[in-house]
Amino acid sequence: MGRIGILVGAKGRGGNMAAIATACCELAFPGRIVQVVSPRSDAPAIARAHGLGLPTRVVPYGPDFTSGLIEAFSGCDVVCLAGFMRLVPTELLNAHPRRVLNIHPALLPKFGGKGMFGMHVHEAVIAARERESGCTVHVVTPVYDEGEVIVQRRCPVLPGDSAEDLAARVTALEHEAYPEAIRIVLGS
Repeated sequence: MGRIGILVGAKGRGGNMAAIATACCELAFPGRIVQVVSPRSDAPAIARAHGLGLPTRVVPYGPDFTSGLIEAFSGCDVVCLAGFMRLVPTELLNAHPRRVLNIHPALLPKFGGKGMFGMHVHEAVIAARERESGCTVHVVTPVYDEGEVIVQRRCPVLPGDSAEDLAARVTALEHEAYPEAIRIVLGS
């Protein structure tokens, strides 16, 4: 059984974390969440993790942030970012080579990079008059959104879509794609 660590951001609500936790309840799922880490104790995703009965830890930003993350995820077979918006320390990537994953709300390599997150992505997709969008689970590297693609899921961009409309369809796909990517990575 693979050990999954999740790194959540300070503001995220924990939707992808909850989707992974739900997948972990499936008998055939190859992993279980052993640690949810946030830089802040008041992060909404930490409250949600508590509600789901998941083990949590706070590793605050500061001089010990990198070493705290390495310790918190020690023994994890895969580390999943869920709403964590900063670059991941290279030392953590080196401690878990090709085993730190992120989910992005677009079909990378389009609409990725610094500043491309949340509604900014969906607004950019609509402004570019794309016919489809979706989500991408990829391996994290020292550069935003440039790692190897593990899974992509697609959906149409419909005439008259608002960013919120598109976000709702993409979020539903994210909750399927992230567990699928974890199955692939833990199977390899």
